[in-house]
Amino acid sequence: MRHLQFCWRTLVLSTQQNPPESIEHLMVLLTLALGLNWVFQPDWQYLVLSSSFAIGAAASMWVREAFVPSPRPRVVMVVAITVLLLYSVYAFANVAYDVAIS
Repeated sequence: MRHLQFCWRTLVLSTQQNPPESIEHLMVLLTLALGLNWVFQPDWQYLVLSSSFAIGAAASMWVREAFVPSPRPRVVMVVAITVLLLYSVYAFANVAYDVAIS
């Protein structure tokens, strides 16, 4: 029980210390969850919503890093933003291809 309390308090404290990064983490988590849901149930709605969250998270990271650079290496943030944007381009291309075939 103490371990769960520790995890909860850590989550609350980190959310209070850096709210934008917490929202970005939530958006990336939703991107992963919806992307995995699309793998098992291939409905285009999951893919579009997942890629929208990816674009939002990438844009938020880009703007936050432009104004207040984080202590992380710059390469890590560039790779994260690039991967999220490439995923969303792939997802939208896949949806466009599925619509063109139908």
